[in-house]
Amino acid sequence: MDKRYQVFISSTYADLQEERQEVIQALLELDCIPAGMELFPAASEDQWTLIRKVIDDCDYYMVIIAGRYGSIGPDGLSYTEMEYRYALDTGKPIIGFVHRSPGDLAASRCESTDDGKVKLGAFRDLVQKKMCRFWDSPADLGSQVSRSLVKLIKSNPGIGWVRGNLVPDESATEEILGLRRRIEELQQELLAASTHGPEGTKGLAQGEDTFEINYTFVASPNEYAHNGNSYQASVNAEWDDIFSAVSPLMINEATEGDLAKALNKLISDLAYSDLKKSKDLKGLMLMNFRIDSDDFQTIKIQLRALGLITKSTKSRSVKDTATYWTLTPYGDTVMTRLRAIQKPHSPQVSASV
Repeated sequence: MDKRYQVFISSTYADLQEERQEVIQALLELDCIPAGMELFPAASEDQWTLIRKVIDDCDYYMVIIAGRYGSIGPDGLSYTEMEYRYALDTGKPIIGFVHRSPGDLAASRCESTDDGKVKLGAFRDLVQKKMCRFWDSPADLGSQVSRSLVKLIKSNPGIGWVRGNLVPDESATEEILGLRRRIEELQQELLAASTHGPEGTKGLAQGEDTFEINYTFVASPNEYAHNGNSYQASVNAEWDDIFSAVSPLMINEATEGDLAKALNKLISDLAYSDLKKSKDLKGLMLMNFRIDSDDFQTIKIQLRALGLITKSTKSRSVKDTATYWTLTPYGDTVMTRLRAIQKPHSPQVSASV
């Protein structure tokens, strides 16, 4: 959003009119809004209240010091110094511009009293303790202001002003707040979805509950399956083991063929040792373990019903007709719990008194 920054220009007036015009021109070229004492006479207490309010409304404050201290306020300080100290006390970003050689200025542009000269010298010293630039001509001052303000805006971005038509109206603000609340609600729902299963799943078989998986395999006297005989059998597997076998494949996504291969391996791992003990299979090579197609569909539906997996919605070539599956946030959480390696417990040391 386009912003314009308001800058308060503080200085004596009669002796620095040309310099102030250069500064105002420099600010306008930077799309800034100049504000200063031309708007009001520095005379009464009411006007001082107005000056403070204008400084409060500005984004930045700059003071220009040459050879005059300025008109004195009720506390014995010049209004220029009062403005500077107020900006300093309120934490306003400040730049000071001090004349490099005030002794070269015409007498009409310098303090005529010793008291004024002392106060001006003290004020110059005060301003030079903060960010300060030196100048020796109106053109030089305008150049110094342009470069310095650009750096100040970059290091201390102000609030600035924007056109009224660019500011959201009340109804738009309420809508934005409503959308923010909805985002927070959805974030909470997403967090809950990653840590808990869907409603109504407590009555479904899961976790350490077992499922009987029917499968076929080939027993062959050699490594060639066509020389062997096919057998049918079944094995019980816990749902945690079933999901643990297939879930890593779906960290991104996996085809149904990929899932079937993982389940075939699970069956082989669970049943192989017991099958080898059978007298009928003694000395034979066991291979080509394949899950029953109906049981494969049941497993897939069960994992989906438990909120662990879902169909992938990733777009792909029209020639790719395979069905892809991926983990839900909750499925990812359960997989991590099942498959991540836990840190071994440190042995407890018993202390004797």
